[in-house]
Amino acid sequence: ERESTLEREVAHVRAYLNIQQIRMGRRLAFSIDVPNALLDASIPPMMLQTLVENAIKHGLGPSAEGGRIGLRASIPGGNMRVTIADTGSGVTKSAGVGTGLANIRARLRAQFGDAATLSLATNAPRGVIATVELPYMPRASPRDVS
Repeated sequence: ERESTLEREVAHVRAYLNIQQIRMGRRLAFSIDVPNALLDASIPPMMLQTLVENAIKHGLGPSAEGGRIGLRASIPGGNMRVTIADTGSGVTKSAGVGTGLANIRARLRAQFGDAATLSLATNAPRGVIATVELPYMPRASPRDVS
């Protein structure tokens, strides 16, 4: 599929994090803060899943104490912003070649041009914040189509 809803993508992320929490135990905590008004927003499929997988694989997984992942969505200035923040080991040289991030950037560029971005920042005191900004487009429900 070329598009999904934020509700569907958050459900995938929640299921993945629940499985990882069984595997990692107390080493993984997570929170998801998505307003109900945004649940029908259109978003490319599996993008958030990739970012959460990166946070586990490169951030929390290698850390003996693990950490926390927070997913949050908002609409500042008309665009939808989704952030995934972790308290893992941060960006390291051994983190890999960034294929997942490059794929996300390419998908955003192909679908939205310059109107969408993926950015990474340091989550002080440690960890990474991945931010996806894209046009806010509520998905039309069948009753909206006439």
